Amino acid sequence: MGSMFNSLVGLIILALDIWAIINVYKSDREVGVKVLWILLIALLPVVGLVIWAIAGPRGTGRL
Repeated sequence: MGSMFNSLVGLIILALDIWAIINVYKSDREVGVKVLWILLIALLPVVGLVIWAIAGPRGTGRL
């Protein structure tokens, strides 16, 4: 039971990280800023996601 719960939490964090990276990519910020945010989210998945949610660049809303 614990293993399945941990796997589910891991998948949710992965999905949220991918969503955050896509939003950073679609933002209007400079390339260097985007790279730093993506590295932060990728290297520190939980902490980077929380920091991005508080202070990160947002996407433009266009696909």
